[in-house]
Amino acid sequence: MVLRPIYLDYNATTPLDPRVLEAMLPYFREYFGNPSSNTHVYGWEANAAVKKARQIVAQSINSSPDEIIFTSGATESNNLAIKGVVEANLAKGNHLITAQTEHSSVLEPFFYLKSLGFELTVLPVDDQGIIDLEQLKSSITSKTILVSIMVANNEIGVLQPIKAIGQICHRRQVIFHTDAAQAIGKIELDIEQLNIDLMSITAHKICGPKGSGALYIRRKNPKIDLLAQLHGGGQQGQLRPGTLATPQIVGLAKAIELANGELEAESKRLRELRNYLWQGLSKQIKGIHLNGHPQMRLANNLNISIEGIKANKLLRELQSKIALSSGSACSGDSGKPSHVLTALGRSDQLAQASLRFGLGRFTTKDEIEQAQIFVIEAVNSLQDKSLD
Repeated sequence: MVLRPIYLDYNATTPLDPRVLEAMLPYFREYFGNPSSNTHVYGWEANAAVKKARQIVAQSINSSPDEIIFTSGATESNNLAIKGVVEANLAKGNHLITAQTEHSSVLEPFFYLKSLGFELTVLPVDDQGIIDLEQLKSSITSKTILVSIMVANNEIGVLQPIKAIGQICHRRQVIFHTDAAQAIGKIELDIEQLNIDLMSITAHKICGPKGSGALYIRRKNPKIDLLAQLHGGGQQGQLRPGTLATPQIVGLAKAIELANGELEAESKRLRELRNYLWQGLSKQIKGIHLNGHPQMRLANNLNISIEGIKANKLLRELQSKIALSSGSACSGDSGKPSHVLTALGRSDQLAQASLRFGLGRFTTKDEIEQAQIFVIEAVNSLQDKSLD
């Protein structure tokens, strides 16, 4: 049997938990009905499963079930939230705010809207990846419709001060959207405590199925209006038409249920493993830098840069031993320095010398010990070659 590399790219995607698969399987064959078919038992069964899943997702973030719209993932949820809110609130203004370090599925819809004539403010971050709250306050005008700031960064794991951001937005009567793709199931998320109006989530970052996500839309205090971006059916109040993917929806709910149920213990375990990995690497590798805030970050994320090393060469040295990345899997083929790391003020050399370690549910201490050895050996080998 050929040994596969140690998987340390959990921020890109995760393996499906067997318990999630078990929950999904009946809805592929036995309970395969269309949830919108309301004249027979097959439809009733599927509809009941979707309804239960909606309740589970809503409860996990302290919302109402009717505030949950199922989507194909966080990218679709982000697009629906941003474009949908802007189109529904044209009479209120034309100004939008986001941050430099957002995921491309947030930045690109904003740049698209800018190309249509909307005014866009892209907030900088400090050298640890955090936005300045005073700068956010001063950026909001009477024409500001929407602010979108992610909970947790997909590359460096940094956690933004979401509660404070939400408070600022609500005081100024500005809609607040957050991309929580990396945060759901990893930290506690309460939309009321955090003052969130719209929140995008996905299943595949927490050992759930790919192609399954949701968008939370506040229905009261205040009610958020948005326009559909897809047309062609009456499902989900016409906000997201199309036949509901029952197995994926069941899988999303089960993944969230499991992650939240194990959140405290798993966060502690992953934080200890992550810190152990960092301590081992930082002791043995010269010119190593931690990217992002040392404390205000996801427990499972470690992003480093190494002076004099190019990440693409290091990844080639490691690819048969460790599966990891140099940044976002969604932009990994661009060849450009990470926009997240350049926003932190990293030089192009350090931005192109980064490694992102994503730990997860099935990561073991033995794997972390092996990974330390492999990375240190590979760095030493490349440094020796550079001296030749």
